Amino acid sequence: MDFATIFRLEENLNLDKKTLVILRWIAIFGQVFSVNLVYFFLDLNFPILLCHLIIVVGFFTNLYLQFGLKATLLKDAYSRSFLMYDIVQLSFLLFLTGGIFNPFAILLIVPTIVSSTFLSMGSTIILGSLTIILLFVLTFFKMPLPGMEEYVLSFPNYYVTGILISLIIGLIFLSYFGIRFAGETKKRSDALNKLQQILAKEYELESLGGQAAAAAHSLGTPLATISVVSKEMRKEVGDKSKLTKDIDLLISQTKRCSEILKNISQKKIISDEFLSSMSFEDLLEEIIKSFKESSEKILKLNTDKDINKIEIKRNPELIYGLRNFIGNAVKFANQEIIISIVSDNINLYIYIDDDGPGFPEDIIKALGEPYIKSRSKLSKNNAGLGLGTFLGKTLLERKSAVISFENGGVLNGARVKIKWTINDLNISS
Repeated sequence: MDFATIFRLEENLNLDKKTLVILRWIAIFGQVFSVNLVYFFLDLNFPILLCHLIIVVGFFTNLYLQFGLKATLLKDAYSRSFLMYDIVQLSFLLFLTGGIFNPFAILLIVPTIVSSTFLSMGSTIILGSLTIILLFVLTFFKMPLPGMEEYVLSFPNYYVTGILISLIIGLIFLSYFGIRFAGETKKRSDALNKLQQILAKEYELESLGGQAAAAAHSLGTPLATISVVSKEMRKEVGDKSKLTKDIDLLISQTKRCSEILKNISQKKIISDEFLSSMSFEDLLEEIIKSFKESSEKILKLNTDKDINKIEIKRNPELIYGLRNFIGNAVKFANQEIIISIVSDNINLYIYIDDDGPGFPEDIIKALGEPYIKSRSKLSKNNAGLGLGTFLGKTLLERKSAVISFENGGVLNGARVKIKWTINDLNISS
């Protein structure tokens, strides 16, 4: 369990003002309704004027929050201040109406829960500590519960203690849940944002060739015109003019621009032929070749059991996903990596095996989640499985792949198993 993930130590969080305003309006109108219902309908006696005064103060603080503060996002300190006031205000109301014996005492933990979901850990600790202190105070110092003045009612100490402990446990449990839930949500959101950035970059690179070809086609005509006009000017001025050298330079640079655009256009034509359709074998050969240029480790491609030889369309998700898993194998392998393609008329499998230490047992079941970290000593030198594995798995799953991770395989190291059904692969391709 990652301490930083649970407690979000590095985050600087804000709370949407509209969210806090709505929550406080709900609380204020709920207090008005409850107080008047108990006093006028149930005919139970308690200091209603003082309760109304406390609620009116809360009413004006929320008006100030809604109309006095111009910011749409409240900083951590501002949000904490309003939530602290809400705890104190509700504590005064509970003091006047029975303390922790009041059925509404459970609402005292709500501001801390809000903080645990939206604000920093520091704010949650402050609000939680204040809530616990006030719960202790309300346990021993309180006015009688409305309707109980005429009765001599005494609760056993263990019963009172039980109520107090249950409220504190509820506060701690729900605060932890809020912290963990918000942390996991933000972690996954950050990873998905990075995924979108990577995809956008890959698609941008893919379209660059088409843009270059269009530029070559569009600029060809004006460059030809400049070249013709420059040559005519050269004939007019002759060899003895002061402008002769400048015109010759203009002609040479125009010719150079034409050659550059011609080369760009030719590269695009080659790329188009390559992009149209290819087999998994060709795609993996290309990826393996790129790693051989930067690594001394041995990469082998085994296609002996590739019966189907299915053709696919090249796309950024497929390329990046496969490249990511092969890159991880290269990173963790001792010396050798084997990529195998196995297919029949129903399924196609790609196995990526390496002779490294294998996946750490403490994270193998969590692989595919972002920002995981193993405590294994074997993986400390090559840390970095979390985000890359999440990105590769997510991209391939978008193309209907099923990914699984295991140890063993042909090299007794880590194995990544990628499976497609032929029908899904044809659709996603």
